[in-house]
Amino acid sequence: MSAYNTNEMMTVAAARRLGNGSVCFVGIGLPSKAANLARLTHAPEVVLIYESGPIGAKPSVLPLSIGDGELAETADTVVPTGEIFRYWLQGGRIDVGFLGAAQVDKYGNINTTVIGDYHQPKVRLPGAGGAPEIAGSAKQVLIILKQSHRTFVDKLAFITSVGFGEGGDHRKQLGLPGKGPMAIITDLCIMEPEEGTNEFIVTALHPGVTREQVVANTGWALRFAETLGTTEAPRVDELQALRALEARTAAAHGQQGGEE
Repeated sequence: MSAYNTNEMMTVAAARRLGNGSVCFVGIGLPSKAANLARLTHAPEVVLIYESGPIGAKPSVLPLSIGDGELAETADTVVPTGEIFRYWLQGGRIDVGFLGAAQVDKYGNINTTVIGDYHQPKVRLPGAGGAPEIAGSAKQVLIILKQSHRTFVDKLAFITSVGFGEGGDHRKQLGLPGKGPMAIITDLCIMEPEEGTNEFIVTALHPGVTREQVVANTGWALRFAETLGTTEAPRVDELQALRALEARTAAAHGQQGGEE
């Protein structure tokens, strides 16, 4: 059971960032997988909120979309989407916003809109959804995505959701109430904002990953913390819970559920 892959390491590392009892606004895909793993392991009292209205969702399989009936059926209650955003999110009641991304930059800004020119894009991405509001108003944000030159870019084609803007106190100048992204968790490492600059630097490498690997998969001049940690490898109970969740999802959705 000790063998694990990089995707499992990423999901487990992200799940560990969610505290028991915290109120978490969850994005579909990797964030949902990590948040539900947290609920199934160390954080049974975490309150998962999805933008379609479920509060306290406890899905047995991963949702294909925010409209998945599994979310509403397993929730403590379901409220209108407007209430989710106005009362819960803008009202300062969301502890953690858990977001995925197509691209991210050194200040934790996210692109989920287009690759290339906005008017003639190479790729039109799924779009913003509730992510800009989550990034702006959640008390803190966690970002999870696989790391490569295509995903960690020096300049975003489009800023869908603001992290720290242009760095420093730019986020504060913009008047955004939340603290912003506190960690980017990838399949290679964990990054956190440097005090003062709010530029993301590597604070922990996953087991077996080298600095050179991380640099080779980043589109900006990446820096490392003076004291660089090593992520704890996934424990047996974490891997068992994750694999069981993925197996249930695959059985329910014909292999397509649970992936990004």
